[in-house]
Amino acid sequence: MIKQLFAVAGVVVAINVATRMVAHQQNLSELSESQPAITQSVTPQPPDDQSVETVAALPLRLEIQLSSRKVTLYRGETPIKSYPVAVGRAGWETPTGNFRVGQMLKNPTWISPLTDEVIPGGHPDNPLGSYWIGFWSDGKNSIGFHGTPNPESVGTAASHGCIRMYNEDVEELFNQVSLGTPVTVVE
Repeated sequence: MIKQLFAVAGVVVAINVATRMVAHQQNLSELSESQPAITQSVTPQPPDDQSVETVAALPLRLEIQLSSRKVTLYRGETPIKSYPVAVGRAGWETPTGNFRVGQMLKNPTWISPLTDEVIPGGHPDNPLGSYWIGFWSDGKNSIGFHGTPNPESVGTAASHGCIRMYNEDVEELFNQVSLGTPVTVVE
């Protein structure tokens, strides 16, 4: 019988190969006396350059590329994952510059920037979907990442300045970023 236990770096990784001892403890008679029992314990050595710990310690950041209609999640300078997005349409362009996540909401309420119509969070017609990651506001209007009930709009210039994402993508992103995460928007 082979039993392997693995743990994260810096914790003892133990590999136990035990046949006769385990068989004896469990009163298994089918194993013969000639089968060896070996127990070995190994402590992994951290990489010399500590690169694994250094990368994990770097902060997350987001970069939106309007021309390619994608957002990329970075850890330091290392890209982690890119997602397709919809961006602001003509007359409602997504602002460029450096921002920070300032608001994170589940089931956000939507207020139309044109009519002040209100659609509550969780409603199937809510154009924000189930997650909101806000990064810009002029005090009246806000811009952020959100899901959409119109997934066919992702990859186009269709929003009132917001970054529309597939619902499953914005949920994944919501679970990785936090208040204060830097957001850079470039052409």
